[in-house]
Amino acid sequence: MALSASTLGLRRLLSATFSPSLKNLSVCATRDSSSIPQIEGIDNSNLPPLTTPKLFISGLSRITTDEKLKEAFSRYGQLLEAKVITDRASGRSKGFGFVKYGTIEEAEEARKGMNGHFLDGWVIFVDPAKSAAQKATAKQSEAYSSPSGVKANKTVGWCG
Repeated sequence: MALSASTLGLRRLLSATFSPSLKNLSVCATRDSSSIPQIEGIDNSNLPPLTTPKLFISGLSRITTDEKLKEAFSRYGQLLEAKVITDRASGRSKGFGFVKYGTIEEAEEARKGMNGHFLDGWVIFVDPAKSAAQKATAKQSEAYSSPSGVKANKTVGWCG
C-alpha cells in the first residue's frame, strides 16, 4: 500500500515533534468504520493507574463537538460528561475537552483505547484530568512530561 502525500507529511511532522522513541510512527487506518485510525508507537500499556474517572482530551480539532466527543468515547462505558472547551467570544473549540465516566475502570479502558487515535482528522491524547491542587503544583514545574508518554509539545498541526 502506497502512502499518500498527506500521510507522509503527517509521519514527518510526528517524527520531528515527538521523542526519539517514537521515530518509527506509522498511521494505521482500516476500512472498518467501527474502528478509529490510530498512531502506532505510543505505548499505552505502561501508563500509571488513574485516580479519577475524569479524563483530559487534548489535540481536538476545531470541528469536534460535544456530541462527536461523546460518540467516540461512549464505547468504553457509561459517560457522565463529555465537554469540548470553547472560546467564549467566538464559540470555537480551544482544542481540548473532558470526559467523565462512572468508574475509574471505564476511564482506564478509554484512556488505553483512545490515546493516540484520530478524531475528526486530528491525533488526540488522553491523560488524567488534574484537580485544582495538581494544576497549581504543575505550574511550578518547568519540565512537562505527559502520563501518556509524549514528552514534547502535543500540537500536531494547526489549520488557521
